[in-house]
Amino acid sequence: MSAPALDPATIAFTPADDAARSSPVALVHLALAMGGFAIGTTEFATMSLLPYMADGLHVDAPTAGHVISAYALGVVVGAPMLAVLGANLARRTLLILLMAMFGLCNALSALAPDYHWMLLFRFLSGLPHGAYFGVAALMAASLVPPEKRTQAVGYVMLGLTVATIIGVPTASVLGQSVNWRWGFGVVAVLALLCAAMVARFAPHDRPTAGASPMRELGALGQGQVWLTLAIGAIGFGGMFCVYTYIASTLIEVTHASKAAIPLIFAIFGVGMTLGNIIAPRFADRALMPTAGGLLVWSAVWLAIYPFAVGHVWAVAVVVFAIGIGGALGSVLQTRLMDVAGEAQTLAAALNHSAFNIANALGPWMGGMAITAGYGWASTGFVGAGLALAGLGIWAVAARVARRLG
Repeated sequence: MSAPALDPATIAFTPADDAARSSPVALVHLALAMGGFAIGTTEFATMSLLPYMADGLHVDAPTAGHVISAYALGVVVGAPMLAVLGANLARRTLLILLMAMFGLCNALSALAPDYHWMLLFRFLSGLPHGAYFGVAALMAASLVPPEKRTQAVGYVMLGLTVATIIGVPTASVLGQSVNWRWGFGVVAVLALLCAAMVARFAPHDRPTAGASPMRELGALGQGQVWLTLAIGAIGFGGMFCVYTYIASTLIEVTHASKAAIPLIFAIFGVGMTLGNIIAPRFADRALMPTAGGLLVWSAVWLAIYPFAVGHVWAVAVVVFAIGIGGALGSVLQTRLMDVAGEAQTLAAALNHSAFNIANALGPWMGGMAITAGYGWASTGFVGAGLALAGLGIWAVAARVARRLG
């Protein structure tokens, strides 16, 4: 079954209260991006804090790594569940509740007395992640003209990308110099700041007319929704395949200094930030071609990566280019707005479930290649294969869309 034709104008400028249109749009986008900053900080900083967290919880590093998996599982489960349960709420109200829950669970993570409680609190922390980004993207797009929707979504995602440049290093320094628990404590404060900013600046909208959990579940019957989610779940896996093993590759293959490692990660974050500024401008003119172009871009640079690992400057250039491909997230978010019909909230939230599947699939397949003896650099070839697989799904989606008019 395909989604009914949906004019982008029915997505943008849809707040029930006319006051929404006179809201300070830039401040609303900043408030929404603050949530992305908090989420990005905790998601990526947990990896850098892992050795210190393992010591503090009295477990080995591989066991401590399960807290990362617990968070990702929370995202996959929580995105559709909270989107459906919150279908009858105004977007402003739902965003405040989601950020309050996120802040509370990160505060509990900072106070976790042992490993098992930490697992539970990280799972709970992941629950609001996908629903927040989905609803925030819908609110951001609702405040701008239809031809600027993807740019608005990109502004929200900038919070996450800037977190990889500023938030993650800051949390890491706090964790190393003071205590790893401060990394989660800072995120709790950022989440509460976001909730306060949304309460202050976001328009006082009303629940969408006719919204209900059953209507949101209607998104699951749309073939184009599943194809779009599959593009993200598989095509985005290539980026995570490389990102997960960058530090080990720099140490074992490039023989880079320890000081160079955080710099390379920051360069990756700069690439993602730039991508989320530039790519949405093209997507608002040609959405699906931009998505396909980003997948081709990613496949090419991922394939180049194994040939660049011998020199740190070459790795920096390639990692920067791979980061630009991260703009695919904003583009697919807008695509879901077009194909989900009236089930906007669930479809938007599922986008982040798909990306967390990519976050699991990419490292798993890259790890298999490394374990099989193909070397650390082989993650680039595996990642390129995943990007090309995503491109194949994109081609199917584009063909179906043309056939359906």
